Formats: sequence, C-alpha cells, structure tokens
Amino acid sequence: MHPLIAGNWKMHGMAPQLAEIARMAAAVRAVPAPADVLICPPSTLITRAVQAADGRIAIGGQNCAAEMSGSFTGDLSAEMLKDAGAAWIIVGHSERRQHHGETDGIVAAKARAVWRAGLLAIICIGETEGQRLAGNALTVCADQIAGSVPEGITAHGNAIGYEPLWAIGTDHTPTLEEIGRMHSHIRERLVARWGAPGAEVRILYGGSVNPTNAHAVLAVPEVGGALVGGASLKATDFEAIVRAIPTHV
Repeated sequence: MHPLIAGNWKMHGMAPQLAEIARMAAAVRAVPAPADVLICPPSTLITRAVQAADGRIAIGGQNCAAEMSGSFTGDLSAEMLKDAGAAWIIVGHSERRQHHGETDGIVAAKARAVWRAGLLAIICIGETEGQRLAGNALTVCADQIAGSVPEGITAHGNAIGYEPLWAIGTDHTPTLEEIGRMHSHIRERLVARWGAPGAEVRILYGGSVNPTNAHAVLAVPEVGGALVGGASLKATDFEAIVRAIPTHV
C-alpha cells in the first residue's frame, strides 16, 4: 500500500494561501514524494487549488451532501465538488459529527454519494476522551465502522481516517502502542467484513500529526498514512510530514 498523506485545511485559507499549495507542488516536482499527497482546502478554493497543484498533488473536499441535487440551500453535492476539481472527499470528520450532529447513517450516505460521483472517500471514525477513559474506544470505533462504511468499499484509493478526538489540537497524543492497537483493531474489523479489500484499505492516523512526531507515527504497523490538520497549512511543515515516511513503508 502506498501511504497517503492528506491535509485538511478546515475553515482556513483564502486566495493568498494558494501559494502554499504551489510550494508543496513544486517540492513534489523537485523530489517525488514517497506517498500520495492530498490537500483538502475550503470548497471556495478547490478549482484554484487544482491549478496551483499543477497535477503534482491531489485536491479534495472536506464534506458533501448525500443528495445529488435539490432544494438544499448551502449544500454541495459530491458531483459539484468533482466538477470543481476534487478527486477525494472527507466524510464523517469528528467536527462534522460533533458540530453538525452527523450520525453513522448520514456518514454512510455521504460515502455512497462520493462513490456515486466516481470520487474517493476518507471515512473518519474515532472515540471521545470519555469513551476511551471508560474503556470503550475499541467498541466505539468498531461500531462506527459498521455504521459509517457502506458495502462496496474497495481498496483502490479509499481510506479510513482514525481520529482520537481527545488528541486533536491538544498535546495529548496517544502512545505509539495505543495507536498501533487501534489501527490493528480497525484492520481486523475491515478484514472481517470485506476480506481481501479490507486488508488493503489504507488506515490514516489523524490525531495532531506534526513534523516532530510524524516519523514515529508513520512507522507504526497498520498506519497507512496521516490525516493532517494545522500542520498542512504551511508547505514546509506538510512536506516534512510527507518526507517522514519510513523507507521500509
């Protein structure tokens, strides 16, 4: 499996920040990256981001509606994001679940919409601090896989993003052992449900990855890449994470 390093800009970035994408593309042009590289900027920047990326890195969306079209003011369909130039779409991000009340069923419907549009999906799962402290982290993530990942997932391109919610934007990063245990558990669930495709779907770690911890995190078994937040906003930081992939991966 070729690792995937995906940057999620969240609600950050306007036209001047497109220069960071251009810098990342130039770095990949100069020295090919040891991973697939993806940046998901705000939807307002997708078309211009594709131009800035110059075919060197992929551009994606951060969310989509489950419907193809209709009276859904403010929503964007997967087809619209594809039309804008997106190749991937993140669905089920913890912030969507927390702030917009997205359930596993809604996330699954959005994942199906991504596939309907012919795009690739990063389907996010993850436990809260309370759930982990209660000893329920593995069960919560297994349940989210069962409810959020539709039938028909393929190994080509699609990924699961594991987000320990309590580690995002904090200094409370899980230990490498904890990351490894969860990623192995996710792999077991994927294989149990889908067999061979489940053995090859990339599992991204998404809990405050930065240039300092990236090499160690990416070396953990079953970590097939990273879903990067704040550190993806600057090309120098993001490139450092991309280059941190161990040579044996």
